Amino acid sequence: MNRSIIMVFLLLISGIITACSNGGSEQASVDIIEATPGKIRLYSVTAKGYIMSEKVIKTETEWRKLLSREQYHVTREKGTEQPFTGDTWNNHEQGIYQCIGCGNDLYSSEHKYESGTGWPSFTQPIAPENITTRPDNSFFTRRTEVICSRCDAHLGHVFEDGPKPAGLRYCMNSAAMKFVK
Repeated sequence: MNRSIIMVFLLLISGIITACSNGGSEQASVDIIEATPGKIRLYSVTAKGYIMSEKVIKTETEWRKLLSREQYHVTREKGTEQPFTGDTWNNHEQGIYQCIGCGNDLYSSEHKYESGTGWPSFTQPIAPENITTRPDNSFFTRRTEVICSRCDAHLGHVFEDGPKPAGLRYCMNSAAMKFVK
């Protein structure tokens, strides 16, 4: 069977499972989040230190207005862009990779490396507080999802096959980030 067909099938199954686990209602989870906004501690490259920031909470309509179709699919629907196609997978300039949804500083170019996967890969985030990880058992595998701590955007996954010393590979979607020189 063609690999693309298999990937589309797995994406469809994942979406169905996600919809079922949400009770079919994305709005229900948004209402719960909106009822409990709070401040979070993040590292800011501009401030050269830690800052307190509000969680960024938007409705589905607001996210759709802010993001392109692909950005929305990746960050809000846990999608994945095609390998070797994103704006930043082959970027070698010095700078910071920020969340496309809220501008949270995520990764530094000094921790970016060529993993051969076709997606931007990093050995570590700017600061552990700037991202959140959680189990992802979609696609019949066990992975660790990486999300933005500020706006809960899906960024990609972290794997334990990266370079030493930590051995981690933060495999991110270009569509989930913007690069700032």
